[in-house]
Amino acid sequence: MAIRLENVGIAVRDIEAAISFFTDLGLEVAGRDTISGEWADTAVGLDGNHAKIAMLRTPDGQGFLELFEYIHPEAVETEPTRPHEIGMHRVAFSVDDIDAALEVAAGHGCHPLRGVANYEDVYRLAYVRGPSGIIVMLAQNLAQNLGRS
Repeated sequence: MAIRLENVGIAVRDIEAAISFFTDLGLEVAGRDTISGEWADTAVGLDGNHAKIAMLRTPDGQGFLELFEYIHPEAVETEPTRPHEIGMHRVAFSVDDIDAALEVAAGHGCHPLRGVANYEDVYRLAYVRGPSGIIVMLAQNLAQNLGRS
């Protein structure tokens, strides 16, 4: 059996703010739609499922995020996930300049949970709390950057 990751879906309270955050980080909008109907009810398992969706892709075309904002049923607010809790944890991105990525995130009011860590001089990484409380990990591979001129 062949398998590949299709996308990671994230429910957000404000799809426009989430799109702005992720596109400013460098993702591209691949498509947008509003979905509803029997097929959506069946696929998602919610009667009356009606949502705005946006598919975003990484510039290399390999990674996809599906953002969705529920119109019906009404979205349920929960406490943001903390790093040690069980369940959907975070979405992670490799960046070539973590300082620049953190400046972009800060422009959206999103800051590192604690700071920027250096893992054995191989990675610099940070977790930020993104839109709708999403934990976003940004990681810069220092070994790859050493070979660049």
